[in-house]
Amino acid sequence: MITSKHFIVSTGCLVLAGYFSTALTQEFAVGEPLGANNQSGDFVEMSSNVTVYGSFHFTESCTFDPDRNLILAMNRGNDGGSDDGFVSLINPDGSVHTSKWIGASRDGLELRDPIGSSIAGNVLFTADNGSREVRAFNLDTGAPISAIAIPGEGFINGIAGRDDGASYLSDTTQGIIYEISSDGSVSIFAEGMPLNRPNGVALDNDGNIIVVNIGDSAVITYNQDGQVIKQEAAVEGGNDGVVVLSNGTKYVSSVRFGSVSRIDRQGNAQIIARGIPSAASMCYDSRQNQLVIPMNPNNSLAFIRL
Repeated sequence: MITSKHFIVSTGCLVLAGYFSTALTQEFAVGEPLGANNQSGDFVEMSSNVTVYGSFHFTESCTFDPDRNLILAMNRGNDGGSDDGFVSLINPDGSVHTSKWIGASRDGLELRDPIGSSIAGNVLFTADNGSREVRAFNLDTGAPISAIAIPGEGFINGIAGRDDGASYLSDTTQGIIYEISSDGSVSIFAEGMPLNRPNGVALDNDGNIIVVNIGDSAVITYNQDGQVIKQEAAVEGGNDGVVVLSNGTKYVSSVRFGSVSRIDRQGNAQIIARGIPSAASMCYDSRQNQLVIPMNPNNSLAFIRL
């Protein structure tokens, strides 16, 4: 049974106020593109004839910034909730733009275990499972905007943001989809079947919420009232990431079985790629028309041209 929008907590403003009082006592700075200090002690950006790949530490998800034509990769850092998560900026060819953009300094920053990520408006959302908070960052400056505490215990995972500042968040172990409003209040958006260890979350052009399960192959579409309006299935289960293109085509990545399924508007599913180790929460690069797939402990990204 789906329990729609069950109210949980309305202390988002208090959380925000506490967060800002801490953040304002420290200076926040983002990292710079790759470079080094020369013999004179001056910082020099890396020359254009050099290409660097890598800069990952257990990348769980990515999201794409079309304005800057950059991939933002969430890095969990060391396990156990230590405060060493960071965000890398990656060029569309997979080379490194900025190895640590958010996370170059810990001053004014807490980012423990970033899992899912999403861009909406001018905001980067990430689900920080290490502190069990949804964190928002300014997409231009990288500066922290807010940190919203999520009640209960579990594993917060996939996230999809809306332009009005609201977001939808999966808790995989609790089998819940939360809705976080723009004022910071948290409510249960959906729970119970057909959710089966929900993981990736995305929005379609109509504002519907699409969820994939790691517990089976289901691809579930909810309307904004929390009602199931469509059920589809990927070819394989164990799914992590989901992206929805403007034409309604869905792509689903299986972290357990290493495949990517394409689901057309009629619900027909087929595998377009396979054998990708730990294919996690992918993103869609709309400018290069490609899927970008983090590979968790493999510390790498996979690219699929569409």
